[in-house]
Amino acid sequence: MAITLLKLLESQNLGLRAHTDFSGVGQTPIEWAAVTELRDPSPFLTTGAIVLTTGLRQTTIANQESFVQTVHGAGALALGYGTGLSHRSVPAAVIRRATELGLPVFEVPYETPFMAITKLIADALNEDHLQRLEQLLKGHQRLASTLLTGGLRAMLRELSRMLGTAVALTQFAARIHGPELGGESWHEVPIATGLRDKCTLHLAEPCEHDGLVDYAQGLIGLELANQARLRESTRLVAGLAFSDLLAGTLTGSEANARLQGIGIDPGQPHSVVLVAAAPGQEKALRTLPIPPQFQHVVSAVVDGRLALVVALQDGAELADGIDRYLQGAGIGARVGFGGGYAQPNGLRWSFFEAIEALRHGDRINTPSKLSLTSLLLAARDVPLHALAQEALEPLQIFDKKHSAELLGTLRSYLELDGSVGAVADALGLHRNTVRYRLQQISELSGYDPTTTADRVQLWLALTAMDLN
Repeated sequence: MAITLLKLLESQNLGLRAHTDFSGVGQTPIEWAAVTELRDPSPFLTTGAIVLTTGLRQTTIANQESFVQTVHGAGALALGYGTGLSHRSVPAAVIRRATELGLPVFEVPYETPFMAITKLIADALNEDHLQRLEQLLKGHQRLASTLLTGGLRAMLRELSRMLGTAVALTQFAARIHGPELGGESWHEVPIATGLRDKCTLHLAEPCEHDGLVDYAQGLIGLELANQARLRESTRLVAGLAFSDLLAGTLTGSEANARLQGIGIDPGQPHSVVLVAAAPGQEKALRTLPIPPQFQHVVSAVVDGRLALVVALQDGAELADGIDRYLQGAGIGARVGFGGGYAQPNGLRWSFFEAIEALRHGDRINTPSKLSLTSLLLAARDVPLHALAQEALEPLQIFDKKHSAELLGTLRSYLELDGSVGAVADALGLHRNTVRYRLQQISELSGYDPTTTADRVQLWLALTAMDLN
């Protein structure tokens, strides 16, 4: 620890003698010593230092009082006056003015060089600095060891103990660890993970923000980045199992083994929750951490969507919680969920229901009765997208070239159950105009929307185009 004024005065080798009262600041550590003979040394002084002088330029009482005033105004801790050179003893004006200001003054005898005082202070500061470094190194080792043996939350608990204050960690606006952030003053430390995840370490004030916090900041960022990479690889592997299951190539005992391998018990009912991110934010789903209350769910990336499998008969609670979490994280997304079913085929059925629910287009989409259309759209071996392109691309080209509204007319015609009159009223057209457009659609696409079979084809093509 840095030497205090009282310890300095008690040093037998220096022979220092106090001339004023030291009781108020005697236990204050000395931060440095400045040797000066300037009349105004204030530009070179710092708070917490002692000033050493022989009073070479202090030949008058006015100079002596002015010097004491300047030293006190600069925040000096004490004034050491060397005697035997310029002055036989400490001038009475110096002692009087220092007493008035409350500035401690001590005498440095001729036999004691100023260097001996500065060396003693420097040695104490170096020892104190070395002890702090050793303590900090031990703290670093303790945090790293706790992280390796107990994980991130154990390390954060240890950091809280070492700092003597509450510690919390948030990521994507979700609290990962620690108490609620209300009711106290919190110091925020940003955590860099390489992701746009708004990760922040919160320290309850008052708290000393020393090198231990800086080291913890790096450890947390590294650990969260590793967790993100692990989540991504785990979800991609689980996604392969899902893809095989949905394609119908994974059945029987092999399906049971693959599902158990990714943490799903096929014998229990499960519900699938699907998250479809807004354009440009799809990559975030690969590494997105799951809120602590939903850590038990199995996650996978399937066709760019995040699939969450929860061992419940109803995924509504999970869908609602994930939606709130995504909003707080600033990720635009739609959430859909399917019913709860057991066995591999039941999981596949729940997935198809979740896809069908997503088509509703709301933030949270509740499953409805599974339709033949949704099953066809979910099937991997049915070339519906090719059908959509073949049937609708000529209409798109014609609309763009002639500023026509064939696609819009077709959509209204199908949605209004093939009623020419209803379409005319909805679009503000003459009925003959609607009939003429239907004829153009038939000629360009090869499908006649007025016949049932072709109408089904066009409906599937439009739906496939919308999903794509």
